[in-house]
Amino acid sequence: MLERLLPTRETITQSRLLRWLGPRVHDPLLWHVNRRSVARGVAMGVFFGLMIPIAQIPAAAVASLLLRGNLLIAAASTLVSNPLTYGPIYYFAYRLGAGIIGTRTPPDLTPEDVERPLRMIDSLNQAWTWVTGIGQPLLVGMVIMAATGAILSYWGTQLFWRIRVSAKWRKHRRARQIRAAARQGAIGGA
Repeated sequence: MLERLLPTRETITQSRLLRWLGPRVHDPLLWHVNRRSVARGVAMGVFFGLMIPIAQIPAAAVASLLLRGNLLIAAASTLVSNPLTYGPIYYFAYRLGAGIIGTRTPPDLTPEDVERPLRMIDSLNQAWTWVTGIGQPLLVGMVIMAATGAILSYWGTQLFWRIRVSAKWRKHRRARQIRAAARQGAIGGA
């Protein structure tokens, strides 16, 4: 099903935009849709989607090149975080990190309060103040969420793939049994 949506290997290897990657881009695992490469791609995409707020797709692509995961699946999986989900993700990450570190969270903290400092950091002093204040629990929470999300998405993809394959085999086996029974009925009735 996914293979119809993805570009062919020939299209990708002849692309001028990807030529700078050299022979690494020709690795079949980067483009083939199989259980292992798709699971790696999903895990890398979710990890970088939850871990870093900017340049998620390039980070997931580099990781895919190094760890031989499906490149396009990794890029698409980074969309687990997007402008609609940044606030809730960072809010949950902050609360998680604060709970683990033991930092007391302000009761009226909103998702916008967590996200605002990321946009306002413009000096090293501000960055240090942010990291020692709201940043440390946020970073701890983001690391935990990203690692947990990557592990769960990897094994979830593996499980989903296995269930789909076994369902196809059961359907194929049932169809074969029905054809055999129909042949037996045709032979016995003749």
